[in-house]
Amino acid sequence: MFTIALALVVLCALYWYGTRTFKYWENKGIKHDKPVPFFGNSMPLYLMKKSVTQMCTELYWKYPNEKVVGNYGASNPELIVRNPDFVKRILITDFAHFYPRGLNTHKTVVEPLLRNLFFADGDLWKLLRQRLSPAFTSGKLKAMFPLIVERAERLVDNAINAPPAGRVLDSRELMARYTTDFIGACGFGLDANSLNTEESAFRRLGAKIFQTRVLDIFIQMSKEMFPEICKHLKVLGKVEKDVISLVQSIVKERNYEPSDRNDFIDLLLECRRKGKMVGESIEKRKTDGSPQEVSLDMDDFLMAAQVFVFFAAGFETSSSATSFTLHQLAYHPEVQKEVQEEIDSVLSKYNNKLCYDAVNELNYLHCVFKEALRMFPSLGFLIRKCASRYTFPGSDLTIDEGVAVLIPVQAFHMDPQFFDDPEMFKPERFLCDFINPMTKNVYLPFGSGPRACVGERLGLMQSLAGLAAVLSRYSVEPAPQSLHHPRIDPSSNIVQSVVGGLPLLFRPRVT
Repeated sequence: MFTIALALVVLCALYWYGTRTFKYWENKGIKHDKPVPFFGNSMPLYLMKKSVTQMCTELYWKYPNEKVVGNYGASNPELIVRNPDFVKRILITDFAHFYPRGLNTHKTVVEPLLRNLFFADGDLWKLLRQRLSPAFTSGKLKAMFPLIVERAERLVDNAINAPPAGRVLDSRELMARYTTDFIGACGFGLDANSLNTEESAFRRLGAKIFQTRVLDIFIQMSKEMFPEICKHLKVLGKVEKDVISLVQSIVKERNYEPSDRNDFIDLLLECRRKGKMVGESIEKRKTDGSPQEVSLDMDDFLMAAQVFVFFAAGFETSSSATSFTLHQLAYHPEVQKEVQEEIDSVLSKYNNKLCYDAVNELNYLHCVFKEALRMFPSLGFLIRKCASRYTFPGSDLTIDEGVAVLIPVQAFHMDPQFFDDPEMFKPERFLCDFINPMTKNVYLPFGSGPRACVGERLGLMQSLAGLAAVLSRYSVEPAPQSLHHPRIDPSSNIVQSVVGGLPLLFRPRVT
């Protein structure tokens, strides 16, 4: 009898633990789907049936009259925001309440490679941001441009190499290899040669980073359900050794000093040479209420973490965006023709050579790229975590510290409230300012506010250069196996991807 009673007590305790937060949104009068013990509303994510973007989009349309919708990530309350004014407050106006991104499930134990500008929170994020921002000034971007041109020329001369009848290529993989080569050169001063080598080690590393294994899902699920017990479990162990070894070898080769390459590794070495990063804390206060001073050393592991995110975020987002742009142009030949005419006209002024100034003049191509990012943003959602108790102005909703806030970017981008005919590919909508003033708070392919993508201009420049190089020499058409509306990979995590790639027919232009 004692054993049975003990088992019942344990089961009751487990049930309480797995449902202890499930009255949170009900008590606040916020509509939400019914959660499942332990799993909350995240079962489809754990089973890889839906991505976070798909989940956010589904809830966005399920509750069309609500400003916010409740959700439970395992047992953690989450808020999906449907109101543009709330979005602006979260990302910009009231940023002090929402500075954490909240992607680390434990505040004190953070995996080494997650101590980077994208994943970091609090003082670590602030110190890194103020020290690394100079890497992306206009002067540095212009200095990098010859490296971009060299990779773009390799792309059209070697990687595509289509005969007159055309050649079917997976544009997703093609642009991923171009982006990987670019990042190898501009980031690390390396010739990754991913465009000419199918089994490039650099490309394999990139693929490995975004490979979602069942074990990774299990570890992440365990960390969300039992954060204290599972705080030392690693998701990124499979790539840590590769990235740290890569960085250490490059740093050693440069004798631990900045070289004349002016790449990302040089910037990190310059950061280290300047000594400690010092600044005012956004987390800690003195007794008089003023911020404490905090500092941080740029050691090998912190350098490796920045290299990891520069590589991972840069190649995956840009390759996704450029390949989807080509996909849309294949299905809209009239738009493609107009883009090519602009490219021909602009390049004719620069001896038919790509250069920094030429890319900046490709206004219509820029609009096409923006429209592709509207329809399929690489980051289909943004996430922030409430840092201190917060009441949304003009409402009676107050959320507590630790509540995650999700901004459904993909859903906003496809809402006819903000974009006329959202299912239609219409680049001209970006030729002038939006008539709807709310749109600026919901068109968010690079985020907004202090935590907006620090590499936006670099990613944009590299993406437009690659597209211009391809379209100056080739036209793209749907391949026999192409799908007009590709199927989103439900196992996508932060960056969206599609199932089966994006195959297209590349045909040499007749000029």
